[in-house]
Amino acid sequence: MGDLRPPKPVKLLVGMLAGRAEWFDAAERLLVADFGSIDLASPLIPFTFTDYYMPEMGPGLLRKFVTHDRLIAPDQLAPIKVRTNELEAQLARELSAPVARPVNLDPGLLDGSKLVLATTKDYVHRIYLGRGIYAEVTLTYKKGAFVPTPWTYQDYRTEPYLAFFARTRGRYLEQDRTDRTPAF
Repeated sequence: MGDLRPPKPVKLLVGMLAGRAEWFDAAERLLVADFGSIDLASPLIPFTFTDYYMPEMGPGLLRKFVTHDRLIAPDQLAPIKVRTNELEAQLARELSAPVARPVNLDPGLLDGSKLVLATTKDYVHRIYLGRGIYAEVTLTYKKGAFVPTPWTYQDYRTEPYLAFFARTRGRYLEQDRTDRTPAF
């Protein structure tokens, strides 16, 4: 029988999609209010991989990732996804946007070995966490690099994303050596 141990804290990462740079700013203010200060942010990356979001978000989408300074307990992913869905609805009400969904917020967890994303959609490779939320291991870290899984979205396989995740992993490992107390 294995010994029961508390899990190591992990890095909270939020992937955002929006059609305007200022909408990212509004989203980041709300994320900071709920999850604490942002320590890393990616540049804006054109999102040209699918038109799936176009009906509710419009054309010309951009992607941006942010990570939060405080490490969190991994069991907080489901409540965080529920909260980011609420923040999306709040942004839709508050922004003067010509689209129904101005910002998409997708939280995930990153540690030394993987990137896990939260979703409301079930599928064969996703594990139910509760509260209508599922988790998916999207990338694994092997031999010095993040490696896609068969179900990894195309954009998560690209160099700008992988470079940001590698940078985030470095920050996480630095924090993991010094901070073992999750914020949530």
